[in-house]
Amino acid sequence: MNDLLTSERLSSYVRWGGGDVAAAFALYEWNMAASAAVLHTTGMVEVIVRNAMDRALVSLAQRRAWPSWFDSAPLDQRGKSDIRKARDRATRSVGRREVHGKVVAELSLGFWRYLAASRYLTTLWTPALFRAFPAGPDDKLHQQRQVDRNLHDLLIVRNRAAHHEPIHRRDLSRDLSAATEVTSWVDQSAGDWVADLSTLQSIIACKPRLE
Repeated sequence: MNDLLTSERLSSYVRWGGGDVAAAFALYEWNMAASAAVLHTTGMVEVIVRNAMDRALVSLAQRRAWPSWFDSAPLDQRGKSDIRKARDRATRSVGRREVHGKVVAELSLGFWRYLAASRYLTTLWTPALFRAFPAGPDDKLHQQRQVDRNLHDLLIVRNRAAHHEPIHRRDLSRDLSAATEVTSWVDQSAGDWVADLSTLQSIIACKPRLE
């Protein structure tokens, strides 16, 4: 196995194990299991959050008589580019007919995280997106900042897990709390569902320890 994995990939595990190769591989295997649990957990968060935020934006479009929030929401160039690429991917896969839900599904977690950023506080959050988190704090600014922080942290750990990078030094319990908090603000039952289905807590409890 030593020949199949690069020294660069194993270096943080070997350091953790104080040079003990067996301990390093035990942690590497745990890291793979933890990464799978992170991807499972953040996948649930992504679906819940994107659907809630989309509903809020659809409602805003209806109130303002927009043809679609895809076309009329005041997004920056990055956001508009993300929408354009998502529409292209969605129409390629359904024979050129645009289906709203398919476009939403093609937008990444990073897109939804950036909609929660402070740059959209007055243009999108206060008029619409706060409604996606009705069980959250009444203070819209505090709500926006916490949702932004939670999604930012979850995006970072999701990306590290997806690229098979070390996550063994992260506070994964904090990441799980971020996942359950942001989804419970959409609906308490959604937060409970994530907490019940996520295997992350049990994986954390099984993390190898040095003798």
